[in-house]
Amino acid sequence: MFHEQRREGPREVLWRVLLFVGRTLRGEWYGIVVDPVRELRRRGPSALFLAFLAAFGVIFFHAIAQHPAGAVAVRLLGGVYADLPLWLALLRTPVSLYVPALDLPVWAGITQLFLAFALAELALGRARTLAISYITTLAGTLTVRVMLAIGPGRHGVGLPPEIGQVLDTGPSAAVVGLFTYISVVRRAPVVFTLTGGSMVWESIAVPNLAGREHLIAVGAAIVLGLLHGRVRWWPATRQAGLPGLRTVTRVPEIPSPQLCRAQALRGIGPHP
Repeated sequence: MFHEQRREGPREVLWRVLLFVGRTLRGEWYGIVVDPVRELRRRGPSALFLAFLAAFGVIFFHAIAQHPAGAVAVRLLGGVYADLPLWLALLRTPVSLYVPALDLPVWAGITQLFLAFALAELALGRARTLAISYITTLAGTLTVRVMLAIGPGRHGVGLPPEIGQVLDTGPSAAVVGLFTYISVVRRAPVVFTLTGGSMVWESIAVPNLAGREHLIAVGAAIVLGLLHGRVRWWPATRQAGLPGLRTVTRVPEIPSPQLCRAQALRGIGPHP
C-alpha cells in the first residue's frame, strides 16, 4: 500500500524560503562584517595599511591635479589610455589605482576605495588584495585594446578608434574587483548584487568605456574567486582565523630504558 506524499502548503514553502534567506544573511553578516571587525581588533590599525595608503594616494593626486602643472604630472604618471604603447600603459597602471576620475565626486570615491581595501586586507591579506586590485584593473585595460583592435560594428563588442584617447577608469575597477572577489569567496549574494548588479545596470543605462571596464573587472574577479584555493602559485591567504590550515608535526617516540634492555637481551637492539 502506497502512501501519498503530503504536499507542502504555501506557509511551509514561505517558511523554508525565510529560513534560507535568514541563514544566507546571517552567514554574509559574519563573513563580511563580524570576522573582519574581529581581525581588526586583534591586529590593530596596522591591518588597514593598504586602505590608508590608497585613500591618501587618491587625496594626494587629487590635490596635485587642481593645478595646471600638477594635472600634467598626474596625467604623465598615472594616466592610462588605450592608444598608449603597451609597455607605457603597464608602467602607469599601478599609479592609475590612485588617480581619481575628474568627472566623479572624489570623496565618495575615496570612501568606496577605503572600504574595499580595508575589507579585502582584513579578509584576504595584503598580498592577495594587491594581486586582485592589479589584475582586475589590468584586465579591463588589456581587454579595451582587444575591443579597439576588433573595431566598431562587430555585434557591439568592438570600439571606435577615438575611444583610445579616453582616460582609464582609475581605482574604480579595483574597487569593483575587490568587492566582487570577496562576495564570491565569502558567499555574499547581497554584496555581489550591489557590486556586480550595479555594474551591469550602469553599462546598460550609460554605455561608455567605464561601464565596459567595470564589467570586465567583475568577470575577472568572479574567475579569480572561483579559483580561490585551487591554484598553488596564488598568494597565500592569511592563516589567522581560517580553519584547516594547521600542520601537525609528528614527534618520533623515544623508547623507554626497559624496552631497550629487553631488546638487548633478545639481540635485536643496541646494548644499553
